[in-house]
Amino acid sequence: MTNPKYEEALLRYNKKIADASVEDMILNVGPQHPSTHGVLRLELITDGEIVKDVIPHIGYLHRCFEKHAESLTYQQTIPFTDRMDYLASMNNSHAFVMGVERMMGIDKDIPKRVEYIRVLVCELNRIASHLIAIGTYGIDIGAFTPFLWCFRDREHIMGMLEWASGSRMLYNYIWVGGLFYDLPVGFEERCRDFVEYFKPKMVELNQLLTDNQVFISRTANVGVLPLDVAINYGCSGPMLRASGLKWDLRRIDNYSAYPEIDFEIPIGTGLMGKVGDCWDRYKVRVDEIEQSIRIVEQCLDRLQKELKRTPDFDPRAKMPRKTIPKAQDYYVRCEGAKGELGFYFITDGKSEIPTRVKSRGPSFNNLSVLPELSKGVLIADLIAIVGSIDFVLGEVDR
Repeated sequence: MTNPKYEEALLRYNKKIADASVEDMILNVGPQHPSTHGVLRLELITDGEIVKDVIPHIGYLHRCFEKHAESLTYQQTIPFTDRMDYLASMNNSHAFVMGVERMMGIDKDIPKRVEYIRVLVCELNRIASHLIAIGTYGIDIGAFTPFLWCFRDREHIMGMLEWASGSRMLYNYIWVGGLFYDLPVGFEERCRDFVEYFKPKMVELNQLLTDNQVFISRTANVGVLPLDVAINYGCSGPMLRASGLKWDLRRIDNYSAYPEIDFEIPIGTGLMGKVGDCWDRYKVRVDEIEQSIRIVEQCLDRLQKELKRTPDFDPRAKMPRKTIPKAQDYYVRCEGAKGELGFYFITDGKSEIPTRVKSRGPSFNNLSVLPELSKGVLIADLIAIVGSIDFVLGEVDR
């Protein structure tokens, strides 16, 4: 039986195409186009260079995460969380694991060293994700050098996370009740060396791109997202904060070790144009990298002093032998690199396999506002708007 909502959406789509005037063009951007940041197809109705409407088509990348989660145990599902937002995998597994630990009632038993290691690797992964967002955004606008610089610096983070977990992108490092392994000996020192190396690199990047007049002209006052529209569409993360709202789940929900860590929440101020434009969304990510560096430094201080490694420390000590939560419906969320990443669990209290898992990928909501931002802009500005959203299709079509 066909879903009536699907039929209704199909009718609306057909009417849009049929109502296009004779002078209008129906133009496809993607799904194999570098500026669509993955397999996203945008169908444009244009009047010359002016975009009259944008119809995003998703569904070209089937991760099937939710179906996997219904046929595997909680621990076995963690490698599949990594494959949603594959540019910030640590944050995905952190959210999933926190939900299972809270349902099991063991979230207060997690050792402090484990919590600080989790925050450390998540913030390193957030920096790596934002570096890709900034580098690829530069290349969308026509700046090639920042792309190379960002990937060069991301390689250092990838090397460290590979050293800790054994994998470069899909880590499977944060487990229910603990970690796959403690940090390797010398990790904290190498991480501190990276921080000292990276700080001046961010200054150079700002000089090259953030303050570049050509880049500002292409992004300021383009794709302005008003705060009320952002809230109504369910936008989150840098996308929402760029519209002027200090909403960061690391502060709102105070999960893991974040209540003990000092950091600011950057928001858009309209410094170069209007609040919530493309430049603000870019700048919030740049500022978030600097705040993540602050968090990393504080984690390293604790991990090298009062929480330093001891020969008898076992990061798997609190891992349950059987992961069978009580029967309940439970929603957990965390501040991923792209925004609010959530998991909704339905458990029966008898099995290690959940009855149902629903994932809320922030990229899905952030991408849904694209038609609202793109009416009446030039095609070149549409590319700037798409790049400023910073989505990953793995968590859109999950």
